[in-house]
Amino acid sequence: MPKDRQGNAMSGATPEAAALYDRAVEAFNLFRGDPIGLADAAAEAAPDFAMAPIFKAHLYALATEPAASAAARGLVARARDLRPNDREASHLAALDQLLAGNWTAAALALDHHSMRYPHDLLALQSGHLMDFFRAGARDLRDRIARALPQWDEGRPGYSVLLGMHAFGLEECGDYSRAEATGREALDRQPLDAWAHHAVAHVMEMQGRAEEGIAWMASREARWSGDDAFFRIHNWWHKALYHLELEQGAEALALYDGPIRGSRSPLAVNLADASALLWRIAIAGQDVGDRWQELAQAWGAHADGRLYPFNDLHAAMAYLGAGREADLSRLIAACRADPVPGSEVASWTRATGLPLIEGFAAFWHGEHERAVSLLFGARQIANAFGGSHAQRDVIDWTLTEAALRGGLRGVSEALANERLALRPHSPVNRRFLGRARELPGPAARLQVP
Repeated sequence: MPKDRQGNAMSGATPEAAALYDRAVEAFNLFRGDPIGLADAAAEAAPDFAMAPIFKAHLYALATEPAASAAARGLVARARDLRPNDREASHLAALDQLLAGNWTAAALALDHHSMRYPHDLLALQSGHLMDFFRAGARDLRDRIARALPQWDEGRPGYSVLLGMHAFGLEECGDYSRAEATGREALDRQPLDAWAHHAVAHVMEMQGRAEEGIAWMASREARWSGDDAFFRIHNWWHKALYHLELEQGAEALALYDGPIRGSRSPLAVNLADASALLWRIAIAGQDVGDRWQELAQAWGAHADGRLYPFNDLHAAMAYLGAGREADLSRLIAACRADPVPGSEVASWTRATGLPLIEGFAAFWHGEHERAVSLLFGARQIANAFGGSHAQRDVIDWTLTEAALRGGLRGVSEALANERLALRPHSPVNRRFLGRARELPGPAARLQVP
């Protein structure tokens, strides 16, 4: 039975299909090229090859898009008909959980899978991304830490594990080791977009904005090519550095250029666009009619059921564009009867709705209500929804709401909280200065 480059047996494969599959996995590892096209070619070369539809199902299920999830269900059914081996059946069990909206159960299933099959690189990367989308910082680090001792430096894909471990270390606040590990991964494989972005996250979290801009520029040729799937997110990081330096015009130019210029329809890219435009707008920069195009693009993804972090970012665009009917439709979908047994449904009710309603209150000038909603919701927002850097839009909006609502004590406390993490941040210093200029005593924070 043919094996992949890491030594895992693959049912139904031929040598040609196995080689195509290895290329597809490497493209996924590096977020570069056409992994779906390569998987399709592998399936055509060996129609009974189970890992080809399993691989595609992982990518589609992780897209956080309704249409892609529907396609993933069909691929899972197809793979089951191909008599998968035990390892492949274990993949399918995890995918079943993910497609039922149970991200944590899916991630835990792949935890156990990787203990049995520590050289299954697809399982490690898919599990790592599940940890990312459910904001599981500890498993972002520990999933890879458990596997690394089972790998030697000569096994293909070793550098990819280092890049993933770097990001997990960063999300757990181990910034020095994260940066060192990310740089080591890039020394071994300079095209690793995930490792590059792990180092970018370190610089973002430490407030090293000038250094971050230089880091992005020094490696731009390696992460910004036309075949680089992760390029928009890395441009987003560069824009955040400019915002940290209060360079709104530069951030807006990046939005118009590499971030939104291609009009990408992918949900992950739309989320970056919404989060950036929202920050630029509430920082006082005129964004013109840019919200209209972005709100239109969200229509295919924001359903109030699949992934509430996307729904929050769609709500930002609907608010900016003045599309109150779309916002009401989204809120109604979030309030609808939940799918029984779905973890996503609990995310939506406990966190997604308060966040959307808090952002709406802020946009409509109901600043004290926004503070009340967001102050509570942010405590549990790290149950889902990407990275610390992505979720900072919540705290940024909360702090701005407190300032605009004249809540002096709350504003000063939130500014001090931010400065404790990034004491040299111009944005955070401005927050504190504005808070201290507010007249009178603090209004009382109302907890809903």
